Amino acid sequence: MWKIELLIYSLVIVGTSCSSVNNKKFPDSFLLGTATAAYQIEGAWNEDGKGENIWDRTCHSDPTRIFNNENADIACDSYHKYKEDVALLKDLGVSVYRFSISWSRILPTGYLNEINQLGINYYKNLISELKANNIEPLVTIFHWDLPQPLQDIGGFPNDRIIRRYVEYARVVFDNFGDDVKYWITFNEPKQTCRGGYAALGDAPFINSSGIGEYLCTHNLLKAHAETYHMYNKEFRDKQNGHIGITIDTVWAEPDSKDKADVEAADRLIQFTYGWYAHPVTHGDYPEVMKQFVGERSAKQGFSESRLPKFSKAEIHGMKNTVDFLGLNYYTSVMAKHKNDEEKTAIDWDQDSEVDTYFKPEWPSTASSWLKIVPWGMRKILNWVNKNYEGLPIIVTENGVSENGTTLEDDVRIDYYRDHLSGVRDALDDGVNVIGYTAWSMMDNFEWTRGYSEKFGLYSVDFNDPERKRTPKKSVSFFKQFLATRCLVEESKCVAA
Repeated sequence: MWKIELLIYSLVIVGTSCSSVNNKKFPDSFLLGTATAAYQIEGAWNEDGKGENIWDRTCHSDPTRIFNNENADIACDSYHKYKEDVALLKDLGVSVYRFSISWSRILPTGYLNEINQLGINYYKNLISELKANNIEPLVTIFHWDLPQPLQDIGGFPNDRIIRRYVEYARVVFDNFGDDVKYWITFNEPKQTCRGGYAALGDAPFINSSGIGEYLCTHNLLKAHAETYHMYNKEFRDKQNGHIGITIDTVWAEPDSKDKADVEAADRLIQFTYGWYAHPVTHGDYPEVMKQFVGERSAKQGFSESRLPKFSKAEIHGMKNTVDFLGLNYYTSVMAKHKNDEEKTAIDWDQDSEVDTYFKPEWPSTASSWLKIVPWGMRKILNWVNKNYEGLPIIVTENGVSENGTTLEDDVRIDYYRDHLSGVRDALDDGVNVIGYTAWSMMDNFEWTRGYSEKFGLYSVDFNDPERKRTPKKSVSFFKQFLATRCLVEESKCVAA
């Protein structure tokens, strides 16, 4: 009971609204920048030896899955325009740039039998350009774009993926590790596993609900842990880098102060963020996940839990395999306990037994899943800090969409200001948050939504063969913020 009372108390002291913008400077050491992903911006889908990945296959073989039958064959053409992009980042004033490496550009078949030097050269040149402009690379090793040959043998639910990923990561560390100090093994693994193997929201669009997402996660986490140990053994003494994983989650606000609803809200976050963060910190899945999935599996007639079990050796090897945690936060939900006595649904979304909804007064965006709830930022940062013993946290994605009809994106300015204020509030709370990279540097290919949803600071004209970049109004705001590290007028800003 005391845990529930403590959680309710924490909700009260953190508050439920952004009443004012924090006027304290961000520390000089705090990493500030923007983020992108390879498949969403690079284009050059089949140039210079790059192999086919699962999103290439989807866009070309089943284009109806993508809004307006669009694809990322050219996207923002950053493969050819990376110097222009770095110049924009330099002008913006970022201290860090988060981008991802395309597995298929490095290993066209997904295997070590073919290493593509031209692909390696591209990332070497990009990193060199960033370093020459005093911008720290924050590199994601895998951001959803699995090589198609590896999907052809089952993808992440096949445990052969573990060794393939470690081999790929070794090539990445060997070629780029001397110049990269911050690594992210996986971006939003919940979307890779839940979206790709259960919910039909992401490539490879396989429906194995209630089973596939758990098998995918189990192997992905093992791949992460083995990569961490491989880095420690082979590279850390020389390269001195930091290894993390980026996990997306909502903040879940209890529908009421009733114990059942407060527990349900926490349980939902355990089923999202905890699903991945708990194993890499504590060695195993959250107890509440093991309990709920196990009980439901038994009632459904399974001989064992649909949530796989780690062996004692795997638990030992999984524990403490991150140097920092990445957090992608965009929105919040209201959460209430779901009375599910039958427990018939075989699905991750039902296993948590939580009902969620948006409050009608929360502002909408161009994305149906994204309501503007800035006070959730401070709360989720406090939750992560409390549950994972003060590990360093980097907010690796945070942003808002609009439809691209105007460059006067005041909604984005307000969104960034209010969410960054929540980050600064969290610093005041003692949360060990060390960086923030806004999503996104520029409009890009937003997966199944194609080019219909715009998250960029810079507009990209996808009808122009040159893919012209044009600053939106938010660039001026972000540039001023990065220069002063203040969210208010500099004369009203106080030292940290």
